[in-house]
Amino acid sequence: MSNLSTTNLPAAGGGGVKKTLDPGNQICRINSVELVPFTFKEGAMELRFNMEGPDMGPEFEGFWINKDDQSLGRHKGQVGRVKATEWAFADGETKGGTKISRDTEIMKWINSFCEAIGKKEWMTAQDQKHATIESLVNAFAIDKPFKGIDLNLCIAGKEYLTKENYTNHDLFLPKFSKDGVPFELVGVAKSKLIKYDPAKHIVKKKAAATVTNFTGDPNATGNPTQEGSGVGADFEL
Repeated sequence: MSNLSTTNLPAAGGGGVKKTLDPGNQICRINSVELVPFTFKEGAMELRFNMEGPDMGPEFEGFWINKDDQSLGRHKGQVGRVKATEWAFADGETKGGTKISRDTEIMKWINSFCEAIGKKEWMTAQDQKHATIESLVNAFAIDKPFKGIDLNLCIAGKEYLTKENYTNHDLFLPKFSKDGVPFELVGVAKSKLIKYDPAKHIVKKKAAATVTNFTGDPNATGNPTQEGSGVGADFEL
């Protein structure tokens, strides 16, 4: 029997670098945006951003940009589908009796985003152009005022079990708060970005006996969110 070789050993753990984004403070670009009906609440919608992290170098093998057209190549960075908020946007009412408009809340969020990336003129130019929120978001997705812009983000996550029985995260952006902002341009003079804290920004999976398909915002009715809507076996943006 030959002696043990201690050189040219494979990397510990195996599996290589993850292809998907994790919760944390991340630098990303937005590749696309979509407004998706929420399964468990009629009329509710989720605003989702398909994001990509920095170029991971020539050794990184990312997901195919389009698995049905591999001539487009692979993503150069880790990718993730990140919701604008933890809770789906929906008409509702707070515990204090304040009415909430789904469409107004979505427009407020996009307006804040455009202000943060220096593209407020895009939102201003949309005034009186759209009869529905779907039309507005579709224009946002087509015009891509966010294209090519590097963003500093605080990405939170809600735990769920995959079919392979390991823990993954449904990614979302935390609320604007006294702790700071969930996104800002890279290189701003004075950062106000929320500092990622797992104790605050990870929603733990409930015990199996108490898991439900959705939960509601404790501060408002009509804003549930779905568990387990994370990245699948191959990710397309």
